[in-house]
Amino acid sequence: MEWFPPPARPSPGLSFPQGFPPGFPPDPPDGPGGAQLAVAATDRPALLWAFAAFLLAFAGARLVTRMIRAGRGPFRNVSGGGLHIHHAVPGVVLMTIGGFGAVAAGDDGWPAIVCAVVFGVGAGLVLDEFALILHLADVYWSDEGRRSVEVVALTAAAVGLILAGYLPLGVENLTEEQLRNGWAVTGTVLFHFVCALVALVKGKPWMAVVGVLVPFVALVGAVRLARPTSPWARRYYRGRRARAMTRARRRAERHDRRWDPVGRRISDLLGGAPDPEASARGGAGAPGGPAGGASGRGT
Repeated sequence: MEWFPPPARPSPGLSFPQGFPPGFPPDPPDGPGGAQLAVAATDRPALLWAFAAFLLAFAGARLVTRMIRAGRGPFRNVSGGGLHIHHAVPGVVLMTIGGFGAVAAGDDGWPAIVCAVVFGVGAGLVLDEFALILHLADVYWSDEGRRSVEVVALTAAAVGLILAGYLPLGVENLTEEQLRNGWAVTGTVLFHFVCALVALVKGKPWMAVVGVLVPFVALVGAVRLARPTSPWARRYYRGRRARAMTRARRRAERHDRRWDPVGRRISDLLGGAPDPEASARGGAGAPGGPAGGASGRGT
């Protein structure tokens, strides 16, 4: 019996530039799905481990802070010399160690994975207190503190899309003929970058960030009306285009009435409901208060 070698696997293209070992992993299905994440697990293990560590660190930090807030469990606030230490502080340290360690370790082997995990944990701790860094105040349990949950969700969505095989600015959608044409690649990248930038200036950060990986989303954000408080609206929706500002305000009011309650429920589920007293004070929790460092805050 004569043996014939198996046919060569198709090249995975720009999404996964390195070839697979013979026979592993299995061919992905026709449509997107879990098999692409399996490809990412073998082709980008460091990123996958960093992503998992990031999500677990955020979930752990929120669990601990909510238990401290409720007065349950063995956890207590961390302080030294009368100074409350927020968990963004060790997060910055871990991000620094993991980032420089990853640069020194390279792309392969367990050192890279260890550094990726350290960086992911640090990023989860820092972004959990993103609102505190943004406002330079302890707004963790106020309405302003919801911004931390939003940034974590946005980061998780972007990294998840990268793991699923998406590349920035639509490069994965080019044909082989277009890839051989440098002008086509440059033009595609610039067009998608401009769409994402316009969506951001129009006050749509979610569409801008996701649109970097899924260009159609950025294109929709770029052609639709801007948010009334965005730099684009303040610059262009005046004079002869004053009607555009009126339309933008009406559309924003309809959108906020429909989706703000949904977003608040999801934010409360993931990060805990804000403290009404802290929100009324603008988030400036005094030490020992519900949003302060002695009783309401976490590590």
